[in-house]
Amino acid sequence: MNRINTKHLEALERANQEIDAKKASIAKSRYRLHYHFMAPTGWINDPNGLVQYKGEYHLFYQFYPYASSWGPMHWGHAKSKDLVHWEHLPVALAPSESYDSGDVTGYGCFSGSAVVDGDKLVLIYTGHVDGNLPQQVQNIATSNDGISFEKYRQNPVVDNFPVDGTHDFRDPKVWQHDGKWYMVVGTKKEGKGKAVLYVSDDLKDWTYKGVAAESDGSQGDMWECPDLFPINQTHALIVSPMYGTQNERPFYVIGNMDYDQGIFTQGVSRTLDYGFDFYAPQTLVDEKGRRIMIGWMEKWLTKVPSQEFGWAGAMTIPRELVLEGNILKQKPVSELAELRFDYKKLDALEVTEKVTVYEQQESVSEISLDINLNETEASLFGIQLRCSADGKEKTEILLDLENKEIVMDREHSGCGEKGISKAPLIMKHDGTLNLRIFMDTTSIELFVNEGEQVITNRIFPEETSKQFNLFTKGGKVSVNSIESWKLDSVWN
Repeated sequence: MNRINTKHLEALERANQEIDAKKASIAKSRYRLHYHFMAPTGWINDPNGLVQYKGEYHLFYQFYPYASSWGPMHWGHAKSKDLVHWEHLPVALAPSESYDSGDVTGYGCFSGSAVVDGDKLVLIYTGHVDGNLPQQVQNIATSNDGISFEKYRQNPVVDNFPVDGTHDFRDPKVWQHDGKWYMVVGTKKEGKGKAVLYVSDDLKDWTYKGVAAESDGSQGDMWECPDLFPINQTHALIVSPMYGTQNERPFYVIGNMDYDQGIFTQGVSRTLDYGFDFYAPQTLVDEKGRRIMIGWMEKWLTKVPSQEFGWAGAMTIPRELVLEGNILKQKPVSELAELRFDYKKLDALEVTEKVTVYEQQESVSEISLDINLNETEASLFGIQLRCSADGKEKTEILLDLENKEIVMDREHSGCGEKGISKAPLIMKHDGTLNLRIFMDTTSIELFVNEGEQVITNRIFPEETSKQFNLFTKGGKVSVNSIESWKLDSVWN
């Protein structure tokens, strides 16, 4: 066996031993979610390598198994038959080579993607080592069984950043078009974030095509985790932008892709998720033809109460992307309905200014509200979630009818990060609005009008805070219906 494989195998074995030693106690720890993906231990961030291989969905992710804070990045790995129930697999990639490991603090197997090439599953990732020149290069690793991966002996396959970029050169996303492989990589230069494009016949020899897309001056000075893909008869580009050292909300652009020229022409651009805890999303097309997206449900430089218990980070629920006009709607995948039980429905409710306790709502649940905003003098309609009996702890979803905004207020949501998220309030043509709320023990994902707008936030209230309240200001509001389900755990 060659030396490189031995080094990698030893690094993987250390990581898997660490997981085995800690996973049982962490599984029982506080704040664990019920139907969102989490690692068995340690820290996670970006989803990587989202792919379907031999009929099963594979999710890889940025992973540090040794602590609940960021460290030298590994690739964690899990698979699923239905996007809902996940099976943890051995670590797929660990830092072991000169291009992804070192004696310095900052190194690792950074973000990337996965493709199926014949019978092989191929990972494409950024190797990062502080102090290397260049410090970020692109590499591949292959597997014949979807579990054990071998790094390519002639890595890196892209050994330097292009003239249009800088040493910040990471997060390759690869796809196939007309028999050729294409890869966008995030970079920056002269204050503009960029997605640069490469083309290859075999995933090993890459030719630089140029800048596929770049910031218009207001879209960030570094583009992380670019994802460029066809949808309907056009293309979409998703970017997680940085402004200096600050990571901001990912956005999407609908536009046209010229593969001959290697240029993506930007059209309409919109925020992808208006919450605080949504970053670095990645998509795949599955065997049903659906474009599915999963994002990291956390954010850099924020307070994460679960770190005290040896873990940090989770993924969003999988969302199907559907392009309607120029709006990229996000719809929770239909498979999540498998988790529903204890269905309840309430029709034709009139909400007044007095706070009405609707019921003790399970903290792990799905709720759908159809709200009629046609004939109301109210200035605001409010929902209080995970509310304590004394009303001091709560997360509020507010329809601000004066300012035409949807607000999620977590100023009193518990011991986690605070903040107020706002999205545009756009009613349907008939004057109604649908709110679909997915709650887990420490998260809320709000889908407005079949996913036209989405707000994702982590919250950390007390377990006993379970009231679900409704109220208005300035008048009455009619609610056509409220439906709710409890949701089973996928980790039992």
